[in-house]
Amino acid sequence: MKRILVTVVSVLALATSAAAQQGRGAPPPPPPLEPGASQADVDLAVLAAPPNLAAQATVVKWKSDFTYDTLRKGTNRLVCYDRSGQPNQQPFAAECTSIANLERVAQNMRFEAAGDKRQAMLDAAEKDGTRVKPEYGSIFYNFGGPDRERARGHMTVAVPGATTQSTGLPDNNKMGGAWIMNAGTSTAHIMVPGH
Repeated sequence: MKRILVTVVSVLALATSAAAQQGRGAPPPPPPLEPGASQADVDLAVLAAPPNLAAQATVVKWKSDFTYDTLRKGTNRLVCYDRSGQPNQQPFAAECTSIANLERVAQNMRFEAAGDKRQAMLDAAEKDGTRVKPEYGSIFYNFGGPDRERARGHMTVAVPGATTQSTGLPDNNKMGGAWIMNAGTSTAHIMVPGH
């Protein structure tokens, strides 16, 4: 538990330090849109992003074949996209994560599109080792709800393979603090209450 707490505090300190350093001058302008990209699509996707990362985030638009078009190539490692109305998503949904997680997101979308077969596909991929692992310590920022006005934010930290023994975090929410969900799997992630 202490290890995780020290890691989280260190990450927050570095993020605060970086933000403070950027605050010494005018922030750089957002990168230009790719040809044919819509500013409205970009603005919607970055709603899930932390404010200090949104302007420089990469933004992609998913296609029905689980590939994507880049709407804006960012300068940081955050990538954002609209998931509104996709299977297992809210009618209004935006998500951001590390750019290293795009293959994992595409795999999730393929499984979610399978409907009732989703869980069996997830279990099989986990068992045979084909489940794409997210970047350890990366954050998934979600902002969703029945519509934009009633959307709420949610944040999880990916810790694939982590367990209660390796993190010191409980594997349920009974303690009221952060806890690890799906411990011991590639889907293991830290749930942060209130986020």
